[in-house]
Amino acid sequence: MAKGQDSKKDGKKAPQKTKKEKKAAKREKKNEKMHQGILIQEHT
Repeated sequence: MAKGQDSKKDGKKAPQKTKKEKKAAKREKKNEKMHQGILIQEHT
């Protein structure tokens, strides 16, 4: 049997993170970037 066919027997690897976990991490990173340079000052 050819090497390419032999490797197909193993199947797919399980993903390290689920789709929801990836999306949550991406959203968190985006929010962190947006609020990085902004300082909120309260008017008293």
